[in-house]
Amino acid sequence: MNKHCKQQPLREFQSLLGTRYTTDRSIREAHAKDASYHQGALPDAVVFPDSNKEVSEIVKICANYKIPIIPYGTGTGVEGAVVSSEGTLCLSLSRMNRILSVNPSDRDATVQAGVTRSELNTHLAKMGTQLYFPVDPGADASLGGMVATRASGTSAVHYGTMSDNVLGLTVITVDGDTISTGGRARKSAAGYDLTRLFIGSEGTLGVITEITVKLARLPESVAAAVCAFSTVDAAVNTVIKLMDTGINVARIELLDALQMEAVNRYSGLNYDVAPTLFFEFHGSPNTVTESSEIAGSIASVNGSGDFRWATDETERKQLWQARYDSYYAALNLRLGSVGYVTDVCVPISELALCINKTRALLDASELSATMLGHVGDGNFHVVFPLEPNNREELAEAHKISNQIVDIALEMGGTCTGEHGIGIGKRGALKKEHGTAVDLMRKIKNALDPQNLMNPGKVFL
Repeated sequence: MNKHCKQQPLREFQSLLGTRYTTDRSIREAHAKDASYHQGALPDAVVFPDSNKEVSEIVKICANYKIPIIPYGTGTGVEGAVVSSEGTLCLSLSRMNRILSVNPSDRDATVQAGVTRSELNTHLAKMGTQLYFPVDPGADASLGGMVATRASGTSAVHYGTMSDNVLGLTVITVDGDTISTGGRARKSAAGYDLTRLFIGSEGTLGVITEITVKLARLPESVAAAVCAFSTVDAAVNTVIKLMDTGINVARIELLDALQMEAVNRYSGLNYDVAPTLFFEFHGSPNTVTESSEIAGSIASVNGSGDFRWATDETERKQLWQARYDSYYAALNLRLGSVGYVTDVCVPISELALCINKTRALLDASELSATMLGHVGDGNFHVVFPLEPNNREELAEAHKISNQIVDIALEMGGTCTGEHGIGIGKRGALKKEHGTAVDLMRKIKNALDPQNLMNPGKVFL
């Protein structure tokens, strides 16, 4: 679009938003990327709507002038789903951060897309509801972004992913229409499941502006534990056996030896530098005690070290801090590095073999990389701390990532358990789904024929 042609949409944006339409370079730079190594170009402008009506009007202007839109939450993703490009408009949802309703008796809440997970849980605590939103991806992501990427995290083994915890959405479609999908009922057989169509769509089908989520009751009792193992195999076998027992495990996380070294350095901790499992158990005091004892027995049979237990909330948070610090701790192994992160998910029965094959790839490479994951549901991550702008290192990390994906797919797994496709895994999506990707593309073309919604993401 030439300079003369840009003047009319600029006037329309400014008339609608005033100073909430900006071309300030520092703001554009802050909204051009996510937490990953993926690079793009600056968007032409950033807009900050605060209502569905404003989002609708913005989208209508963009449709009229064929301006591509990139919806933006908190920028905590790692596959480049919000990386910008020249000629695009970044639509930040940061001002749409109101909690619209909480219904304690029905255990649900409706929020705007810019509300973060911690903001919702803080609000619920202040209300004294004894409820919380349990999906925890680690980063304090916006709920809109979590819906868009079909996020999950540490608690998915018990509470499920975003797909399991979203009841309904409000979405602004590419022509500016405002639609509602789902509702507050716990089930429905009415028509196509449009809610699930938009969950995981990564901003390519419309702008998610409101979400109705399920809430969980705060557990009566919580216990956490950490224990180290001599090998990754022993740790994974403990997970498999524990899941076979059917006991109530809220979280099971695995950090390999290098990742434990990283968190010790980064967070000033003194854990064993060995493959380590982090557990959390929820339920009644008796249930938590019984579950913890069973877990301890199974771990001991597999050669674990001593369990480090915590039931006090402050102690539990300290115990889990290593897991929450893991990504930035991995980058801290190499000061000034950028993160290349990949994840896959496989059936639990294949987890040990998949991790071992992945470890062999990493050991054969000159690149340093840590492994960690939500092993209770077969999902694990590899973090490469790379030298910025080092093309050789990037190519090597990308090659290994593709090999890990191939291993997972051969085992009946998926190329990504929770990070999404974005830019980084477009080729892997085709490997996994084959001709089904053609159907996905037809859906995209039907809903967004001008390819204005987050173009260049998900599909090659």
